[in-house]
Amino acid sequence: MKLGNKRIGVAMTGSFCTFAKAIGKIEDLVEEGAKVQTIFSDAAQVIDSRFGKAKDFVSKVTEITGQEPMRTIEQAEVIGPTACFDLVVILPCTGNTMAKLANGITDTPVLMAAKAHLRNGKPLLISMATNDAMGMNFRNIGHLFNCKNVYFVPFGQDDPIKKPNSMIAETDLLIPAMLEALKGRQIQPVIGNWKMQGKK
Repeated sequence: MKLGNKRIGVAMTGSFCTFAKAIGKIEDLVEEGAKVQTIFSDAAQVIDSRFGKAKDFVSKVTEITGQEPMRTIEQAEVIGPTACFDLVVILPCTGNTMAKLANGITDTPVLMAAKAHLRNGKPLLISMATNDAMGMNFRNIGHLFNCKNVYFVPFGQDDPIKKPNSMIAETDLLIPAMLEALKGRQIQPVIGNWKMQGKK
């Protein structure tokens, strides 16, 4: 198995339209032998949307991983001193979370998890889903690309006509991106991967 016994933190933020796909990827990680612990942002664990109820998402990932999610800043803070993960992926990662991460803000469990994990010099992988990647968040993405131990799942424009600023990660490349990040490398190409072409 590609991720046999790797300790993976999956931090979920409030891009609710991508939750179903994210849950599928968590299932893939478990099937690949990873020991998965989820971390929920404040929004992700309480906001109900047209894509489903928050409690149902929390219940589903608990069932898949066999672990109760980390839900508080206090719970996430222990990631630093315990060095409990080999890799943390923010899946999905909203523009709001990227902006705060780029500016050193740690006011949610996910952001605390990212800060605590990076303290240990281990890889943080970002699987973005944001409507303003090429707008207000463009500079934050550029900043994160230049941060040590921060890596990205390849991404591209998901609807360049109707939402020209929107970008989303190609989550089919999540596991290959993880394997590269665990070796200290950014998977290539990052932007405009051929798999994104023609997707709506």
